[in-house]
This record gives sequence, C-alpha cells and structure tokens, in this order.
Amino acid sequence: MTEERVAIVTGGARGIGAAIAKRLAAQGRAVAVIDLEEAATVATVAAITDAGGRAIGIGADVSRTEDVEAAVATVAERLGAPTILVNNAGILRDNLIFRMTDDDWDAVVAVHLRGAFLMSRAVQRHQVEAGWGRVVSLSSTSALGNRGQANYAAVKAGLQGFTKTLAIELGRYHVTANAIAPGFIATDMLRQTAERMKVSYEDFLAGAAKEIPVARVGQPEDVAEAAAFFTSDAASFVSGQVLYVAGGPKA
Repeated sequence: MTEERVAIVTGGARGIGAAIAKRLAAQGRAVAVIDLEEAATVATVAAITDAGGRAIGIGADVSRTEDVEAAVATVAERLGAPTILVNNAGILRDNLIFRMTDDDWDAVVAVHLRGAFLMSRAVQRHQVEAGWGRVVSLSSTSALGNRGQANYAAVKAGLQGFTKTLAIELGRYHVTANAIAPGFIATDMLRQTAERMKVSYEDFLAGAAKEIPVARVGQPEDVAEAAAFFTSDAASFVSGQVLYVAGGPKA
C-alpha cells in the first residue's frame, strides 16, 4: 500500500470533490474533507471510514483567511501534517456580461481563486517542511471561454497560471502543482445549469454527449483518477501541467 499521507480536498462533500476524496482514501491517504458546512461532509467521510480509511469533515469558507488557517491547523492536529491539497471548492454565478452583477463576479473569484491561494499558502508550509507535496487545482474547459461564464472562465484560466507559478516556486522542495480541466461532468452543479437553460437534466446530458468524441459525458470518477495520478509518487516529474479530462481534445 502507498505510504499514508494526509490529503485535504476542498468542496469534498459531493460531486467531483467527493469522488476525489474517496479515490485518495483508496490509495491509502488520510483525508480531510472540507466544505462550507461540516454537516455536508458526513456522507463522504462515512464512505471513507466505512471502507476502513481515515477521514474527518471540516466546515470552512475557503475564501476567509481565518477559516482556512483554522481548518489546516485542525487537519494537522487530528490527522497529521497535510502534504496533499486538492483545490476543488467552487460555485457558479452564471450570467451574460451585461447582466452579471458585482456580487456575481466577486463571489466566484473569492471561492475559486482566493480560496485556492489561501489553501495553497497554508498547506505549502507543511509541504516544504516535509520536503514533499502535491497540489492539484480544478480548472475547467470553460477556461477556454464559455458563453454566460465570464467570471467562471476567468477564474478557471487564472487557476492554470496559478498552478504553473506554484510549480516554479515550490519545485525545489519536491512539491508538484498540476491542474485538471474537466469537461462535461455529470454533477449536481450541472443540474443548476440545466435549470437555468430550462431543459431537463437528462436531455441536457444527452445533448452534451452528442458533442463529445467519446460519445458520453464524464463522471466524477473520471476526474478522480486524474487526481489520483497527480498526487501519487509516480507523478514526481510531472508539474505545472493542465490535463483536460473532457472526452476529446480541448487545448
């Protein structure tokens, strides 16, 4: 079994985050599942512990410095020093640019970009001290541009630049940083998009599958497998990369 290391997965209560948390636990990692409300993490934590793994749930707003510092300190105290970080927390506030409010913009920037910055800054202290670390941030194919998502596209593109910079700065400490850019993944977040577009979720998925070269939509587990590789010892010479998990070429 892979040596146990401590991983943090933000936005780990459901969807892609939950799938990643469970996959890392299956690799032998102890996992801290962070989400806005601790109660939301119960199911993911239970799935891990019922399978014989170690996991805890923590409620924290990743856009708030004090929440992040307290959460990381709690992880270090209860599980051990975290050396794996998956920046997955995210929200949607979609709208066309002329309808997008200041709050729509600021909220998305705060959770995705500020959150990844605050979490990475807090965790890198433990990684540098350990002389080993992995940072994986969730970008998106929307980084290439997507109608109605000026805010989301901007932060997902920003996370790619952030990732490449972390790779440069932290590489000397044997810390790698990579990004995963999922395409169309069947999650509850996409249910919100379907509702906004006034189409059924099933029709939304079926329509998307027709445009994907492999002729199916993605599942959270597809993204989790990429995260499992990036956080493994086998990926020690892979850093600063963006992997599009989208069923076909995207960039």
